[in-house]
Amino acid sequence: MAVDLIQVKPGQKILDVGCGVGGPMRAIASHSRANVVGITINEYQVKRARDHNRKAGLDALCEVVCGNFLQMPFDDNTFDGAYSIEATCHAPKLEEVYAEIYRVLKPGSLYVSYEWVTTDKFNAEDEEHVEVIQGIERGDALPGLRAYSDIAEAAKKVGFQVVKEKDLAAPPAEPWWTRLKMGRLAYWRNHIVVQILSAVGVAPKGTVDVHEMLFKTADFLSRGGETEIFSPMHMILCRKPMS
Repeated sequence: MAVDLIQVKPGQKILDVGCGVGGPMRAIASHSRANVVGITINEYQVKRARDHNRKAGLDALCEVVCGNFLQMPFDDNTFDGAYSIEATCHAPKLEEVYAEIYRVLKPGSLYVSYEWVTTDKFNAEDEEHVEVIQGIERGDALPGLRAYSDIAEAAKKVGFQVVKEKDLAAPPAEPWWTRLKMGRLAYWRNHIVVQILSAVGVAPKGTVDVHEMLFKTADFLSRGGETEIFSPMHMILCRKPMS
């Protein structure tokens, strides 16, 4: 859906902002036959993404660059389109990454982003709401979740025209958080396995702590979804004006 929204054609050059190990990149390259350039600040992710691209036979269409999406090593007006999926939420200031994306896009090109946000149901005076949101921020290393109303404002501030905005996680969409739920029995089973692997040196030091953190974070995410105070799929489609 992302690549269809930005209306790219085979052979065009598009940007994946915060590509990670390139899952969306490969799906989009395969679907569109466009040339996708991904940027991630993590060198390990660059290596993994390149390995996956090669194994998928898509390394001719997919390029991965190690860099900071707040200071991208690309010329102005380079790309025919751009997208970011659950990535720009890691930017301390959304306007800064949006401004960089705006800079490297060709005039008239489209950009779509899926943002992590608090919804209109979030109440900053509700202690449980605050606990859940802070748990998500802490567990996912976020500088602070933004309100859904801040996204379009940030895009307009740097010059984008907002074409469409929609929370793709809102009903009647199927609950996205159910896959994160894990029963206590399953958790303790996995925890014991992780402890054994760590004790014999198969799993690196710190794996047990990371497993515990991920379990707690999954719980906060599930609670955020169930109460509808959090969405990981607030979609915004923007256009860089022709002039």
